[in-house]
Amino acid sequence: MRIVVAVKYVPDINAERKFADCRVVRDPAEGTLNELDENALEAALQIVEALPEGEQESAEVVAVTVSPPEGDVALRKAFQMGVHRGVRVSDDALAGSDYFGTTAALAAAVRHLEAEGPVDLVVTGMAALDGLGSVVPALLAAELGRPSLTFAKTVAVAGGALEITRETDEATETLTAPLPAVLSVADTANRPRFPNFKLIMAARSKAIEELSSADLGLDPAVVGAAGARTETTAAAPRPEKPEVELVQDKGEGGKALAEYLIRNELV
Repeated sequence: MRIVVAVKYVPDINAERKFADCRVVRDPAEGTLNELDENALEAALQIVEALPEGEQESAEVVAVTVSPPEGDVALRKAFQMGVHRGVRVSDDALAGSDYFGTTAALAAAVRHLEAEGPVDLVVTGMAALDGLGSVVPALLAAELGRPSLTFAKTVAVAGGALEITRETDEATETLTAPLPAVLSVADTANRPRFPNFKLIMAARSKAIEELSSADLGLDPAVVGAAGARTETTAAAPRPEKPEVELVQDKGEGGKALAEYLIRNELV
């Protein structure tokens, strides 16, 4: 069993977002592994741990990211959780890639790994917190020509098939698909493990494999800013919140509240 987990290096959600040339500034001091990708990593590791003992020894979980060198932060965190290998797809030609360019690079990385042996499952989180597009899992499945099961709450692999349950507003669904497949995991699927000291120390020196777009045979016209199907034309800091208006209720608080709602067209 070989599982590839697509992970993303994103700005810390609690840090102030900065833009330069209409692109998010990814400061290594404020960057981290996308939190929702931790659920994907945990799901992959649990699948391996559920295998018969003899199959566990030959199983492999590979974390793959499309990012500049600073993205190694995300791969180091994946190592800390127990991932066996880390691959970073990185070069200047990939800068400015949108969902489609990123998907093309991820799919090419999966095919590159398949030259070593089959990849049974590709796992992603339900979204990246810097963009919240939630489209890469479906795009990746289409690019690879594999079935896609998304927003999984429970995951099981047996008999060459993937089975998940997922919750919608109306029902709980049970879906199955033959392997190889693409899976996205909901944030309610599991509780990501806390890294132990041994893995934390080992992650510091573990080798990260670097691949360029040329290594993967990517067409420069489909990745990077040149291949992007969307364009950001302007970016501005979030407006400051107005000062809080405090009203001392001396018997006319209801009237003051009504006037505030009417003045701001909230009723």
